[in-house]
Amino acid sequence: MPRGLALGIGAYVLWGLSPLFWKLLDDVSAGDVVANRALWAFVLLVAVQTGRATWPALRTVVADGRNRLVALCTATLIAGNWLVFLWAVAEDRVLEVALGYFINPLVSVLFGVVLLRERMRPAQWVAVASAGVGVAWFVIQVGSLPWVSLVLAGTFAVYGLLRKTASFGSIDGLTMETALMSVGALLFLGVRAAQGVGSLGAGAPGQTGLLILSGAVTAVPLLLFAESARSVPLSVVGLLQYLAPTIQFFLGVWVFDETFDSNRLVGFLFIWAGLAVFVADGVRSARPPLDRNSVGSSR
Repeated sequence: MPRGLALGIGAYVLWGLSPLFWKLLDDVSAGDVVANRALWAFVLLVAVQTGRATWPALRTVVADGRNRLVALCTATLIAGNWLVFLWAVAEDRVLEVALGYFINPLVSVLFGVVLLRERMRPAQWVAVASAGVGVAWFVIQVGSLPWVSLVLAGTFAVYGLLRKTASFGSIDGLTMETALMSVGALLFLGVRAAQGVGSLGAGAPGQTGLLILSGAVTAVPLLLFAESARSVPLSVVGLLQYLAPTIQFFLGVWVFDETFDSNRLVGFLFIWAGLAVFVADGVRSARPPLDRNSVGSSR
């Protein structure tokens, strides 16, 4: 297996399995976990930037006012995404998390049409419409709007849109984002500690260790993905992204024993059908056109 592909698979498998880790922190509030996650991820990224000797390049990126503004917006979005994700995992709503990340690529396509004036192919319209029917089914038959799924899909789609238009890479971007979040995280954790309800160092040693480890759980998959994206075709990356929600789905059903009745199955089926059309269309459009002359001359 090519090294780039192996790294990409590793990144998405780690993202898919991550609810198993975050479940270990059920007793810690989502706000405390987000704060520790950002703080310790930043510490790890500082080490990575130092090891790679990329501080001069990062300073050039940070010196651009537009980059700082984009990083502030993306940091806000990803912090909100993490907060909802962690709350949902703690509340045994991993299936809704998986649903959100299944919907995310279709929301990104829709944003591209609305905000970037991109044109959608007919198959993409079918895919988005099918996912829309699936969401509507949840509202009508299940009796509630899957807000966790929609918030996760929406925040990550906007995050991806901003990062797509940014002039900095993924590692530099995450370093800036976690640096910004760390400022708020330190203030938040300091206030919590002063109130006697802090999480870091207040619980069992194992809990403190897990909170520190959350930085690696956050940063390592992204570092793997960033390295993989350099050599893996975009079409392959597009297929790999479904590994994470697929793993999360099976965790929700088989490991966490969450409710998955026939009504929820129908909603998922509509969304999976849309994804199948979306993926098939993406694979077809990624194939180079057949050159009849080259076929003839190769004989």
